[in-house]
Amino acid sequence: MKKFNFIIGKKQIILTCLTLILGAAIYVNYVVSDSSIPETEVVENASKKYGTAAFVSETQTKGDENADYFEQARIDRLESRDKAVQTLKSIMNGGDSTEEEQAVASTDAASISELIEKESNIESLLKAAGFEDAVVYLDGDGANIVVKSGNMDSNTIAQIKDILLSEVDIKSENIRIFDVK
Repeated sequence: MKKFNFIIGKKQIILTCLTLILGAAIYVNYVVSDSSIPETEVVENASKKYGTAAFVSETQTKGDENADYFEQARIDRLESRDKAVQTLKSIMNGGDSTEEEQAVASTDAASISELIEKESNIESLLKAAGFEDAVVYLDGDGANIVVKSGNMDSNTIAQIKDILLSEVDIKSENIRIFDVK
């Protein structure tokens, strides 16, 4: 039978001290912290589906919906223009495109940036003219304008066309104006 040799070394002393310190820290944390567990709320409506999104404020006024329309329209326009610019950049930077394709892509990119600038200018001028909000869509041959005015009459339409034609050269029959109340 072998005799058990019990030798206490430095490692055992350090391990014991660290265990005691950890135990003391847990005890102090328990004593100092508020040990009460908050009560949970009882769900009264069992028809709620968990995992679905819900609006914080479900009441919206009509003005908020119109503002959301204009914001969403600007975002959609920006996303479509960004996609077009990305496509043109890939053509210009593509290794298999010819010089003609790169030249066409560069002129298209310049025309898109020019349209973006003109749309922004027209929207700013319409707001300065007293319209609450406006979104302008320009392409090479036509223009669609959505304004928030509340009352459209021939003077208002003439004012909008005048602002538009001061920035771009488009035939009058290719201009479409929409009023959002």
